[in-house]
Amino acid sequence: MFLPLLTTIGLLTFVFHEPIKPAIGLSFRFNRWWLIAWAVPPILALLTFIVSLLLPGVFFDAGMQGMFARFGTTLSPEELATMQSQLAAAPSMPMLLGLAGGMAAGITVNAIAAFGEEAGWRGLLLKSLLPLGFWKSSLIIGSVWGLWHAPLILLGHNYPQHPVIGVGMMTLWTILLTPLLNFVTLRAKSVLAAAIFHGTLNGTMGLALLYIGGGNDLTVGGTGLAGMIALLLVNVVLYVGMKKHRLPVA
Repeated sequence: MFLPLLTTIGLLTFVFHEPIKPAIGLSFRFNRWWLIAWAVPPILALLTFIVSLLLPGVFFDAGMQGMFARFGTTLSPEELATMQSQLAAAPSMPMLLGLAGGMAAGITVNAIAAFGEEAGWRGLLLKSLLPLGFWKSSLIIGSVWGLWHAPLILLGHNYPQHPVIGVGMMTLWTILLTPLLNFVTLRAKSVLAAAIFHGTLNGTMGLALLYIGGGNDLTVGGTGLAGMIALLLVNVVLYVGMKKHRLPVA
């Protein structure tokens, strides 16, 4: 995840000869947009969960059998039996623990890891492309960001059942996610807001699958069709809000 950061540092040091901190928009001045960046990802997970339930062949699975089927191969039979017994005793506990853990990781270890990407995408690249306009720059950054994931996707990351189609799906997903990350970065006046958003998203988006049965890696989950519909809805709200209230982004 740190390749964009290292590439950015190399370009700024040896090609552009610019100070790194202002060039990537690195500011430690806290403001409410940091909190917004932290709060939005679990809302996206909830919206993705709701959209998933509206898709054909997808159903609410209180026993989490769908989740166990997806990830059970990584657990021993004993671990699987223990988790199932704990779930029977406290059905909401996995969600609560997952939410708490994901939110905590989102502003700590996940944010640090996400900064390795965001320094490039929401740092140098956003600053360079923003003169093209908010939405056009978002489209370009989202496309580059998605294609950058192609090797991982082809190895089975995010779309293990459909790795080839997954490259296009991942690129579409990053295109839809980029306006939100760009917006919080510009409003917070710090790339750290994007790192918090990105890190918290990675920590909480799995919650959208906890109680989902049916579907596959192309339809349910944050990077599936359900997640894209959720992002599209949020982008519509963002577009209308920016147009109606003439929200400044820079």
